[in-house]
Amino acid sequence: MTKYHTPVLLEECLEGLSIRPNGIYVDVTYGAGGHSKPILNRLDAKGHLYSFDKDEDVRRNLVQADNFTFIRSDFRFIRRFLRYYNVSAIDGLLADLGVSSFQLDTHDRGFGYMAGGNLDMRMNSGGNLSAASVLNTYGEEDLLRILSDYGEVRNSKTLARAIINRRAKQPFDQIQDFIDFLSTLSMGSRSRYFAQVFQAIRIEVNDEMGALETMLNMSKEFLKPKGRLVVMSYHSLEDRIVKRFMKSGNVQGHIEPDDYGRQLVPFKLINKKIIIAGAEELERNPRARSAKLRIAEKI
Repeated sequence: MTKYHTPVLLEECLEGLSIRPNGIYVDVTYGAGGHSKPILNRLDAKGHLYSFDKDEDVRRNLVQADNFTFIRSDFRFIRRFLRYYNVSAIDGLLADLGVSSFQLDTHDRGFGYMAGGNLDMRMNSGGNLSAASVLNTYGEEDLLRILSDYGEVRNSKTLARAIINRRAKQPFDQIQDFIDFLSTLSMGSRSRYFAQVFQAIRIEVNDEMGALETMLNMSKEFLKPKGRLVVMSYHSLEDRIVKRFMKSGNVQGHIEPDDYGRQLVPFKLINKKIIIAGAEELERNPRARSAKLRIAEKI
């Protein structure tokens, strides 16, 4: 079994789930099983864990247990698969929204700007849209939208125009070629700039915002009263959506009063401030530095 990812804020996630041994839990991002396996260790024979992941490569790290079900699918389809397995209510849901170390470091996946390889970035290798497709086919307005909204890239307008001009002469194909192109346009910290651009393209390729919003809405439907929603995000756009949802029950953050003027919300916040990694964990796992953990309980 390949060890390719160190779970971030593991104990905090487990504590946040408040695991009951006979409970039903969902881990929507199995990855290398870094969170799923410890959850299973806390369940008895009556408990069950359902784990989702659309990345085919995770199969090399699947745990084998009678009370475990792996579902190779995007977590936006939670409702479809839980209904298929006759699950109507769950005790907790965990979402670690980060890209795994394995995905970042694998040459031919195209997630990391330091790994080289093709401009791919598909979490589901069977998906139709790749990073190269985005760079070579999107119009200037759409490029500006994703660079600005998903990456908060400071010179989004200049970069979008430059991409259009460059691809007219030569399409983008390889990461190193794209890095060489970006190097002439980067602002501030070079590594931060590259990370923001790659993040923006990756989010678009995988429709990560759409999947996140759908998954959060499904969690409200399936969580039992006192069921826990535990979400770890890695950039401000995701975190804002999670924060609004946990406070209001919707991704817009609007709290609608009932007929009596009472503001009813479906969740109670377990931590009002985000939980972040401490110095010891950051020394062990530098990739934990951007992790933000939020926990809420279904009322």
